[in-house]
Amino acid sequence: MFEKSDQLWTMALEYAPKLLLAILTLIIGLWIVKMITKGIAKLMDKNELDPTLKPFIVSMLSILLKIMLFIAVVGMIGVQMTSFIAILGAAGLAVGMALSGTLQNFAGGVMILIFKPFKVGDLLEAQGYLGVVKEIQLFNTILLSLDNKTIIIPNGGLSTGSMINYSTQSTRRVDMTFGIGYSDDIDKAKGILEGLLANHPKVLKDPVHFIAVSELADSSVNFTVRAWVNAADYWEVFFYMQETVKKEFDKNDIGIPFPQRDIHVYNH
Repeated sequence: MFEKSDQLWTMALEYAPKLLLAILTLIIGLWIVKMITKGIAKLMDKNELDPTLKPFIVSMLSILLKIMLFIAVVGMIGVQMTSFIAILGAAGLAVGMALSGTLQNFAGGVMILIFKPFKVGDLLEAQGYLGVVKEIQLFNTILLSLDNKTIIIPNGGLSTGSMINYSTQSTRRVDMTFGIGYSDDIDKAKGILEGLLANHPKVLKDPVHFIAVSELADSSVNFTVRAWVNAADYWEVFFYMQETVKKEFDKNDIGIPFPQRDIHVYNH
């Protein structure tokens, strides 16, 4: 009886300091984790990080730090953590493989929200789709196509693939090609194109527009026409020129050639 009491007392004396130190470490560690997560949250607020991303980063960081603290505290008590860590690692690997696509999309969403290659409202062409960015989520980006269809693109491929953002620059260049017949007056046609661009209020004066004969094609003499406009005016100027050039060429007896084929029949 006394031997058992002595053993218990010895164990108490041996483990009590470790237990007290572990409890103290846990309390202080939780306080430090709380301070770190608060500091990270303030830093993200200062850098104006996307509000969708902030709670997830803070939560994940807090969980990771608490797991590390728990392992350290249990190890201080004397519990062997080698097997536990091995099991935890194996479980994490299995979950990671099962959710590889989801994790890839999540990582892509995080990268998009941090580096901001585009924002809500931008006209984006990516993954074979063209549309206006409606919403940036952690796993998907939602586009609204020009004919009002909803397009959902996973962030994994979107963050690693090529994309064209038509909204990053305030101005755009409208590139057009117009052809006339070989018998038509080049200077006259060029003057008509020059007048249409010079008189259009949405065509910018600087940079100056460009008009030149660019090709002597099979059935036409082709003009390359380049005009700078504000990004929002791109399609208005493009469609205006397509319609008005045809009308003005018709008024001035300038033909716009179309492909023709002459067939010669020989009787033997």
